[in-house]
Amino acid sequence: MSRELLWFGIVGVSAMLVHLGSVALVLVPLGLPPLVANMVAFLLAFQVSYLGHHRFTFSAADAPVARSRRRFFLVALSSFLVNEVMYALLLRFTELDYRAALAIVLVAVAALTFFSARQWAFASNERA
Repeated sequence: MSRELLWFGIVGVSAMLVHLGSVALVLVPLGLPPLVANMVAFLLAFQVSYLGHHRFTFSAADAPVARSRRRFFLVALSSFLVNEVMYALLLRFTELDYRAALAIVLVAVAALTFFSARQWAFASNERA
């Protein structure tokens, strides 16, 4: 599992750089509004994330590609929604600094994403 965690971090950082870079360096300069650019960038970063996790993190060669792509998209989208809700709740109902609240949310959501991807999205036929 330590190899999976290492690759999960490497792939996650790579996807984040694609997301940030595509918004800041390409999409907004081309005239897309930032919120629209963010949605397009999410889809681009999803491709990097999916391919990296499928190939390196979970070595999911025996997981059907169409099924694992669909499932991982649901995991990624759900993780984004959980992130937003948890962050909003912590900001609203606690005294935490916004940075501390975000750090808590990011760690919790990363763990949720890792285990959901590992146990469900990239599960082999035997584990699905």
